[in-house]
Amino acid sequence: MTNSELIKQKLLGFEYPAFSFKPINDKVIQSIEEVTDKIKIKLKFGFPLGSYQAQFEQDLLVWLNSELADQSCVLEISHKITAHSHPAKVKAMPQVKNIIAVASGKGGVGKSTTSVNLALALQSLGAKVGVLDADIYGPSMPIMLGAEDKHPESSDKKSIFPVTAHGIQSMSIGYLVKPEQAMVWRGPMASGALQQLINDTQWDDLDYLIIDLPPGTGDIQLTMAQKIPVTAALVVTTPQDIALADARKAVTMFNKVSVPVLGVVENMAMHTCSSCGHEEHIFGAGGGEKLAEEIGVELLGSLPLMLSIREDVDSGKPSLVNDSESKISSKYKRIALKLAAKLSLQEEEFRADFPTITIENS
Repeated sequence: MTNSELIKQKLLGFEYPAFSFKPINDKVIQSIEEVTDKIKIKLKFGFPLGSYQAQFEQDLLVWLNSELADQSCVLEISHKITAHSHPAKVKAMPQVKNIIAVASGKGGVGKSTTSVNLALALQSLGAKVGVLDADIYGPSMPIMLGAEDKHPESSDKKSIFPVTAHGIQSMSIGYLVKPEQAMVWRGPMASGALQQLINDTQWDDLDYLIIDLPPGTGDIQLTMAQKIPVTAALVVTTPQDIALADARKAVTMFNKVSVPVLGVVENMAMHTCSSCGHEEHIFGAGGGEKLAEEIGVELLGSLPLMLSIREDVDSGKPSLVNDSESKISSKYKRIALKLAAKLSLQEEEFRADFPTITIENS
């Protein structure tokens, strides 16, 4: 075994606490070169590391130096987010690499708040992100993003541009109708409106499109799974038994349409009294972990029940915007990192690029 092969084997065995899997695989390792007295290693991840990259690089170097005591290593780390395969037999969206559906099965668990903050967290890691409010009957995204007074523009009267808020692209039926207007539509009409919102929006080269699904497993959810190239899903729940029962239904729906569930996020897991600091599991304890174990996925993180989270979205400045370095923002960022990393392990979708043709006079 050559020295490069030995180093490669060691890299493939590197374990990192932030992930439930070994982050370095054959696709990540770009090259291993021996340059004079140093080993130059190039790694390219399929997900952005953002502010975590510096610490990751430092920890990996320390580990390599301990494994290769007589050699010095130099790391070059980059990332490239690619499109991943989707089960729906529909045409891929050329300007959207990956679509992640966020579901709960039950209302009132903070799914929309989680969706918005995860979209902003993915952006903070270095990705280009969009968010779609799929709730036709009760859209909340415009308020949460502080964009309720904005309206989409059109250049051809056939398609519309997404509304940009806090650096992410967004679309919601709430941008197109008056706040007091009730959408008294039957299921097929709502499903058709959802397809138009997604397909007629001129998304601008997104790495991830987060789709905030409404509660339930009806027409909207089936349209999303069967008519739109959804790459994967994320399930949000609270620890209480009633929420877990509905979350299981959401998982069952995704399983039936072959959409992989990347993980579970437990919301409102713990409440800390702002006056005395007493901690209490208001909605029960361990429910998210139990659900994740039951369906065979990872619990990506637990989020607390905090007044500031609600106040932030009500004011149109979600936690990641109001204070990007707060403890709660750090939790969202870590969940987003795990989410993107999990997605990078899926099978890639082949998108052939037309070659560049150059004509020269000889």
